Amino acid sequence: MTRRVVITGIGLVSSLGIGTEANWKALVVGTSGVDRVTRFDVTGYAAQIAAEVRGFNPLDYIEKKDVKKMDVFIQYAIAASQFAMDDSRLAITESNAPDIGVFIGSGIGGFQTIEREHSALLAGGPRKISPFFIPSAIINLASGQVSIRFGAKGPNLATCTACSASAHAIGESFEIIKRGDAEAMIAGGSEAAITPMSLGGFAALRALSTCNDNPSKASRPFDKDRDGFIIGEGAGIVILEELEFARRRGANIYAEIVGYGSSADAYHITAPSEDGDGGVRVMKMAIRKAGVQPDAVDYINAHGTSTPYNDRLETMAIKKCFGDHAYKLAVSSTKSMTGHLLGGAGGLEAGISALAIHHQVAPPTINLDNPDPECDLDYVPHTGRPMPIRYALSNSFGFGGTNACLLFKKYEP
Repeated sequence: MTRRVVITGIGLVSSLGIGTEANWKALVVGTSGVDRVTRFDVTGYAAQIAAEVRGFNPLDYIEKKDVKKMDVFIQYAIAASQFAMDDSRLAITESNAPDIGVFIGSGIGGFQTIEREHSALLAGGPRKISPFFIPSAIINLASGQVSIRFGAKGPNLATCTACSASAHAIGESFEIIKRGDAEAMIAGGSEAAITPMSLGGFAALRALSTCNDNPSKASRPFDKDRDGFIIGEGAGIVILEELEFARRRGANIYAEIVGYGSSADAYHITAPSEDGDGGVRVMKMAIRKAGVQPDAVDYINAHGTSTPYNDRLETMAIKKCFGDHAYKLAVSSTKSMTGHLLGGAGGLEAGISALAIHHQVAPPTINLDNPDPECDLDYVPHTGRPMPIRYALSNSFGFGGTNACLLFKKYEP
């Protein structure tokens, strides 16, 4: 008998707000979370804008003695996990703890901690390095700290697959539950990479928008004037449960996850393949594994980074995957509002996709004022659109040619 997997809790932290409700309200009306960087002096930087999380106080979620042991990406993961757990009302007990796991991805990890401790080393030598440096910075400590926080004793895993990391985490958690290795998983991703080295490094790649004088308009996926992505930060965590496990406790169900695909471009370290092959195959895989036809899909939360290559090639891939149905789909990039959370993007966008199904509203692509002629699909410009959504697909594509795709379905008992 096939084990079905459902989403029972969602926790979101982004530049649009702290908490799921705040994020959803901002998304549907087309709010931009992009502004000038406030964390450090950006004089001399080519890109001086980002999508920072504002007003976040780690003491609202973490004891003071523990805050210094955690990079900000771990703090965001704990906050989003707390939101998701509270939302799901999942109680972890001594008896069910071994059946509940954690799987959280990140692309960069503790960059803030690494830069701070390197400065301490240069200024004062090795004795100035904090004993908490390593456990604060390494990527799997987001999962580790969340596991400790909630007492989840099932699988404890982390992914580091660039911008696909948290989509892979959710997809692999889906497979873990399907095969019976867990009854529930706390899954998603987190990132806090708005730092001097990160901003400078991505700018050196010429990957970032330099629309510094108009931050709210800088992230413009599928628009002919797009000039690069905006670094965002935050976390997106979902609670995945085996259907009967969720039913027995009367859980609220947002959506069902029914398909997951993973592929590689095997082409270039940063650019997607020119024929869109990896994106085509990963979408087809998710749809095939769900046992549905491509024309069943109503909405796609696109990877949609606002870079010249990505948006054009993702559009091409959607057309190749869906044929004529591509023009009947609603497709949007919520990165136009949240910026690009790198390894945290897939978790945030999985939560958004589940909310789109739950509320029957497709979030918009803002700043789509002058559509690129090669990007000719329905990208839900400017404001959210109420519409029937039975199946929603979420794409995540990363450096190194790593791709992930998740397919969600409206829950039907």
